[in-house]
Amino acid sequence: MTMKMPMISQCSMEDCAYNNDRKCHALAITVGGSAPLCDTFLKSPQKGGDTDSVAGVGACKVSSCVYNSSLECSSENIQVGNHGDHAECDTFQERT
Repeated sequence: MTMKMPMISQCSMEDCAYNNDRKCHALAITVGGSAPLCDTFLKSPQKGGDTDSVAGVGACKVSSCVYNSSLECSSENIQVGNHGDHAECDTFQERT
């Protein structure tokens, strides 16, 4: 079975270097280890990334998420939210 890279439908971390108009323009992000943090988040006034594309989830290291399948995200898309001073995957759901 071929997996498709889920796209980031919205990101509210407006102070991230890859965020432009609530869209992530990194080529892909990595979602962190024990917590669903966006490891690609970079707080910077300088903007980067590719404004002609929207990022996908390149890897997910959160093994407790229901969408984690062999370290890949199986959700159709995700949203990244502002949680204090860090970016976090709002689509995360704890595996029961």
